[in-house]
Parts: sequence; C-alpha cells; structure tokens
Amino acid sequence: MKRQQKLIALAIGILLLTFLAGCRKKVPVAAAPPPPKAPAAEVVKPSPPVITQFTAEPKSIVRGQSSVLHWQVRDATEVEINSIGSVSTSGQKPVTPNDSTTYTLSAKGPGGTATAGTTIDVTLPPPPVPSAPVAAPAAPTLSERLSKDIQDALFDFDRFNIREDARTALTNDATALKSIMNDFPNTTIVIEGHCDERGSAEYNIGLGERRATAARDFLSQLGLPADRLIKISYGKERPQCTESNEACWQKNRRVHFAPGESQQPKLTSELDKIGGGPVPTPQTEKGVVNK
Repeated sequence: MKRQQKLIALAIGILLLTFLAGCRKKVPVAAAPPPPKAPAAEVVKPSPPVITQFTAEPKSIVRGQSSVLHWQVRDATEVEINSIGSVSTSGQKPVTPNDSTTYTLSAKGPGGTATAGTTIDVTLPPPPVPSAPVAAPAAPTLSERLSKDIQDALFDFDRFNIREDARTALTNDATALKSIMNDFPNTTIVIEGHCDERGSAEYNIGLGERRATAARDFLSQLGLPADRLIKISYGKERPQCTESNEACWQKNRRVHFAPGESQQPKLTSELDKIGGGPVPTPQTEKGVVNK
C-alpha cells in the first residue's frame, strides 16, 4: 500500500515537473527584418546650353552702315559666331557686312550644343541725285578791280608834285595795274586829275591836268605802258567831298583811276561843260589853262 502510494506520488511529481517545465519553456523571438537597401544614386546629367538672346539691331541697313549683334548664353563652355570667331557667353559686336548676311551662334557645353541665327539685310544706297552744275563765279570786272585794288594819290594845296605818301600809293598801284592790264589786255586806264573847290574852274582844270600828268609819268617810270594810261582833268567839277574844310579839301586834291573804255565818251562831254566849248582830248595838254 505504501509502495503504491509512493509510485503514485512519484508519478504525480513527474507530471508536475513536466508541466512546470512546459510552462517555463521560452517562446522563440522572431528575428527583425533586414533594413531596406538605399536606392542607387541617380546620375545627374548636365543642362544643355541655352541661347537666351541672339539678335541684330538694326536688322536692315544700307551698305556702309553698321549693325550690332547682341547675345546671351548660359550653360555653355564654348561660344562661337561665324565670321567673328570665339566670343564670351554674353556681349555685343558691331558688324558692317557688304551684303545680306546670316550670322550663326554655336554654343557647346557638357550638356550638348545649341545654335541660333540672325540675319542682317543689306541694301544698296540710292544713286546720288545729280546736282545742278555750279556756275563758276564771274570774274571781277575792270571797274571792280580798280575799285578794289587801286587807291588814289593825294596832293598838297596848289601843288602837283608827287609827295611821299602819294609815291607809296602809286608804287602799290603800279603793281596792281600791271596785273589788271595783263588780265584786260585791250583796256586803257584813265588817270583823273581832281582839285578842291578853291580857285577858278579854268585854273583847276590846268592844275588837275598837271597832277594827272605827274602820276602818269611816275607810273611810266615803274614800267607801265604810257600809251595805255590816258590822263584827264576834271578840276573842281567832281568833288569827292562837298564840305568846306581842310579834311574834305584834302580828299578832293587827288588823282583817281577809272576804266578808259567806259569813261572816254564822258570825258569830252564833261570838259565841254566846264570850258563852255570844245576842249582837247585827254591825250594832249594843248589848250589847257594852267597856273
């Protein structure tokens, strides 16, 4: 009986130990999943060149004029324009094409190439408008030359000798008269003798004649042909100044030079009035009343 109880107790103990062992058995822990693999890095491609501007201003010109190229490029390492060569990525360039021309810009970079073009139209200038022929300026007349280049010679009161200032004036006149006679080879020059208002008309006609003679002789000594120098006296009948004072009288005591062709018909008429009748021609001193 005791043996049987021991066996039962032993069996119960074994069962109890087995049960307890089963309760203490560790539940296996599931392994953590591996971390996800990082995605492979994407290869970034470089951007292709971009031509943001390529223009010509103005786009139409007349031959001989200039236009200006303007350009702007990004993402390029090499920029080139035909007919110009390598250029920077931005800038401007004046050009003067003789004919209509298309300019091409080429841009290169790690990302590729890009091109752009712009055209400049060149037109021919209009033919010049024929201008009316310009008439050559008229050559100065003999009267104009005498008025411009010849000066009067002045005299002292009641004298006909050539004083120093008259000598200087006549010396300069001689040079000018030689040129005038060369330009007018068929002309003659009248040497007019004048006086101031004092004294009779007859006396002053003689005095004026002597003054004209003295001037002609002086010019002849300087090489002028005497046969082309006609002397005449107007006495006091043609005053240059009409005031009665010494300054005015001095202006009237003179020899004056005039064209012979235009004056000759007038000389006889004026002297006729002065003398009250016919008077000798300027080539002779006969018949003139002298002091």
